[in-house]
Amino acid sequence: MAHIGWIGLGNMGHPMTKNLIAAGHTVTGYDVVEAAITAAAADGVTPAASIAEAVVGADVVFTMLPKGEHARTVYLDADGVLDSAKTSTLLVDSSTIDFDSARTLHKEARERGFRFLDGPVSGGIGGAQAGTLTFMLGGDEDAVAEAKPIIEVMAGNIFHAGGEAAGQAAKIANNMQLAISLQGVVEGAVLAQRFGLDPKVFFDIASVSSGDSWPLRNWYPVPGVVETSPSEREFAAGFSTMLMHKDLGLALAGAESQGVDLPAASLVHEKLQQLIDDGWGNYDTSILIRNVDPESKGLPKEK
Repeated sequence: MAHIGWIGLGNMGHPMTKNLIAAGHTVTGYDVVEAAITAAAADGVTPAASIAEAVVGADVVFTMLPKGEHARTVYLDADGVLDSAKTSTLLVDSSTIDFDSARTLHKEARERGFRFLDGPVSGGIGGAQAGTLTFMLGGDEDAVAEAKPIIEVMAGNIFHAGGEAAGQAAKIANNMQLAISLQGVVEGAVLAQRFGLDPKVFFDIASVSSGDSWPLRNWYPVPGVVETSPSEREFAAGFSTMLMHKDLGLALAGAESQGVDLPAASLVHEKLQQLIDDGWGNYDTSILIRNVDPESKGLPKEK
């Protein structure tokens, strides 16, 4: 069993640490939000008062943070992870951050004598709770092999995407495709209803035809069709509009640096921004249907 240091005990980090503890690992955790530390401690995390305290003596350190700027701060600032951990400690950043920040973290960690993996995840809060996340790992094969036995406790799938920052590249491109597919689903759902089709009948047709997609089968935006859909819970966030907007922003920034035009991603990014501007940013991304049909069934009455 491993001694794990964990930085970032929010909606994803907390259930991930809970699964590690249930498997017999020891986890010492830190978060800038005191309430997050308290909640995780109730599920067995040993609370730390600082990053340095969380990583001391750890075999592996995981970070789960909102943005690249937070990851750079946690790893690179004085008394951060690189200053405080032993170089024998394996470092895994499971945040979803920009490609360039991931490359910077790899470079700085390597120059300081650490092994480092970028390891973003897919599967949302539900996947974190169930231990079925998909991990996309970027880094050396030896580091991946060392991390896998621990990651398996939290994962349904583990992929070695390639070298430095390859995990972030895979996550960014995947979520961009998800967002574009979801925009097609919400537009199709509204058009089918305006044509007079029953939502369940249209879903049954599309789900076995060329219009099939993951968001169609899991996030169908009309209630009474897919039990797991956020539309059944007034669009309570499984994957919030704010987070998807952030991830599409990462895709667009990466595309600009690589000289790639992404017109569909740009369109959905604008549609998500519209929802955020209107006060719906904390609701599930599938509330995109509101832009097409503000009177759609299942929409919450209040922001």
